[in-house]
Formats: sequence, structure tokens, C-alpha cells
Amino acid sequence: PEKVMDAIGVKPGMTIGEIGAGHGRYTVHLARRVGNNGRILANDIDKNALSALRERCQRENIVNVETILGEEEDPLFPDKSLDMAFMVWVFHGLDKPGPLFKNLKPSLKPGALLVIVDPIDSEIDKEREHAGEKLDPNRPTIKQRVEKAAHEGGFEIIRIDDILPKDYIWFLKVKDI
Repeated sequence: PEKVMDAIGVKPGMTIGEIGAGHGRYTVHLARRVGNNGRILANDIDKNALSALRERCQRENIVNVETILGEEEDPLFPDKSLDMAFMVWVFHGLDKPGPLFKNLKPSLKPGALLVIVDPIDSEIDKEREHAGEKLDPNRPTIKQRVEKAAHEGGFEIIRIDDILPKDYIWFLKVKDI
């Protein structure tokens, strides 16, 4: 997490919306990094996961995390509230990322980024095989899926980092009209 947060530019005082926060694997690291003057809006569509995250934050005395029960196609973050939107190991599981991206846009402050950390295709294939899914050789690559979702949602990819051995880091910004 420290290497990822350095690479994506997480700084004290930021407000970050984490899409698909789950039980908070990254949330707690983000919360510590943004500090008391920052805030993490931890979103998920699983209310039980968010409940577990709230309990974890309470146990660990983390007070700058707010949980938000979202919808599959709308994270329900407040308008113009985020310095950054972030998702880690979430994108490849989304059925309709384009509408999600479109509904995310109003919550971003001017200049804010959407940062996606997601595995390379071979890791996604391993995850699917482990889950007993049949692999589709015609399935679009993760890069193709991110490009399509960005286009549908009104974003453009400004950079892709491959500093992690098994994950890509995408940096997207709202496309200028």
C-alpha cells in the first residue's frame, strides 16, 4: 500500500473516495496517509462489509473514514467533494463500469483523478479459474475494458504505470469537452 500511495500521490489533507472499499484493506492505509485533516469516503454496495469497516475503524481509532452505501452504477459520493477517486482490485469485477464512471464525475473536484489499480490479465484469469469460471478467450483485455469504460464515462486515460509486478495503475481525468 505505501508504494501504491506514493505512486498515485496520496497526500495529507486530501479527500479520497474509495470505490469498493469492502472491509477496508486499503481504506485504513489511505486514512492514515491523508491524516486528521483529510478524509476517506469509503464506498461499497455491500452494507455488511461497510459495517465491518466501521467496526475496524472504531477498533483502530481511525476517525477520518465515512462509509457510503452506493449502488452498482453510482457511488453516491457528494458533489465536488473528492480530490481523488480510487479503486483497487474492483474494476475487473464490474459489469457496467461506464455508467459508474459517468455517475462519479459530479463528485470530483476540478483536476481530480480517478485512479484504478487492477491486475494484469493473467492474474484475472487465475482468479476466475479459482472461482470455477470458464475462461473466455475472446474476452476483452483489462486494458481494452478500461479504455471502453473511460470513453463511455467521459474520462481519458492520462497514464498507465506498471511499477507493480502483477497490477496496472491507471490515471484518468475527466475528458475536456
